[in-house]
Amino acid sequence: MGVVLIALSFYFAKVIIDSKTTPAPRPNRVVKTVFVDTVQNTSIPIVVPANGNLVARQRMELFSEVQGVFKRGNKLFKPGQAYRAGELIIGIDAAEYRASVQSAKSNLYNLITSIMPDLRLDYPEVSPKWQQYLSGFDMDKVTPALPEMTSEKERYFISGRGILTSYYNVKNLEERLAKYNIRAPFAGVLTETLVTEGTLIRSGQKLGEFIDTEVYELEVAIPKTYSDMLRIGEAVELTNLERTQSYTGRVARINSRVDQTSQTITAFIEVRDRSLKEGMYLEASLSAKEEPDAIEISRSLLLENDQIFVVRDSVLDLMDVKPVYFTDKSVVLKAVPDGTTIVSRPVVGAYAGMLVKIFQGDSPAN
Repeated sequence: MGVVLIALSFYFAKVIIDSKTTPAPRPNRVVKTVFVDTVQNTSIPIVVPANGNLVARQRMELFSEVQGVFKRGNKLFKPGQAYRAGELIIGIDAAEYRASVQSAKSNLYNLITSIMPDLRLDYPEVSPKWQQYLSGFDMDKVTPALPEMTSEKERYFISGRGILTSYYNVKNLEERLAKYNIRAPFAGVLTETLVTEGTLIRSGQKLGEFIDTEVYELEVAIPKTYSDMLRIGEAVELTNLERTQSYTGRVARINSRVDQTSQTITAFIEVRDRSLKEGMYLEASLSAKEEPDAIEISRSLLLENDQIFVVRDSVLDLMDVKPVYFTDKSVVLKAVPDGTTIVSRPVVGAYAGMLVKIFQGDSPAN
C-alpha cells in the first residue's frame, strides 16, 4: 500500500506540473524618436579658418655703424617709449669725429680759395659762380654741392687742383658723421633695448628694435587647394582667442611657394587697430569660395564610408554622400537630393532598417 501511495503521489504531481503553462514573454517594440531636417541644397560659403601671431609690418633693428659713448637724450631709451617720425632715438658722442670733419671742410675751402686768382685771370666767365659758392660756404652746415662745370677746360682745371677729391672726401666724412645719430624713420615704439645711456657702443653692435604700431600683419597658412581662390585686398574677419573682440583685415600678400611638408601656402593679412599689440594671437576666417548645390551638417552625423542616415517611411536607411569640405564641427556635402529627410541629431544604436518616429516640432540647430 505504501508503494502504491508513493507512486500515485508522483503521478499526480507530474500531472499538476504539466498542466501549469507559462505564456512566453512578448518583446516590447521600441520605436525611437528622431530629429530630422528636409534637405534644401543651396550655395554654401567655404570659410577657411587660420590663425597666427601679429607682427608689425614695419620694424627696424637698431645697429650702430660707429663707435662712441651713448649720450643721454630727451627721452629714455627704454621699451615702450614712443617716438615721432624723424625724432632722435640714439645719439652717440661724435665730438672727436666732428672735429676731423671740420678739418676736411676747412681744407676744401682753402683749396677753392687758392684757385680763385687763377680763375679770374684764365676763366673769367666761370669765376663768379665759384665766388658765389665760397660766399655761401658755411662750416657749421652740410657742404653744398660744387658748381656745375660746363666745359672740359674748367673740369680739368678743378680736378687737377684736387678739389673734387677733397669734396668727395668731405661728403664721405659727413655721411659717416650722420650715423652718430639714429632717428626714427617712422612713428613707432621701442620694443627692445640692449644698451643704456653712458654705454660704450661698438661698431656693429645691436642696440634694440623699433616697430610701427599703426599697421600689423598676420601670417597664416592655408591649404593649397584654396590658394587660387584668395584675392589680394579681400576682407578677412579676425577674432581674438577669447572671441571677445573682432577686427577686419585684408589680404595684403600671398606667397607663391607651397610648403613641401604641409602642402600649404602663406598669406599675409593686414590689420589696423590701436588696441592691437605685436605678438597677439588671432584667428582668421578667410572666404575661399562658394560651393553650389550643397548642404552643411554636423560632422557627428557623417558615418564611415561617407554615409548618412535618412528616414524613409518611418524606417532608417543609409545614403552615400560626397563630402567636399570639413571644418572642426561641420562638413559640407553634395549628392543629397532636395526633399530628402535626413537625421539632424545622432541616434544611439541606429542601424539601417530601424523603425523610428519623427519628432513633431522644431529640430534643434546643429
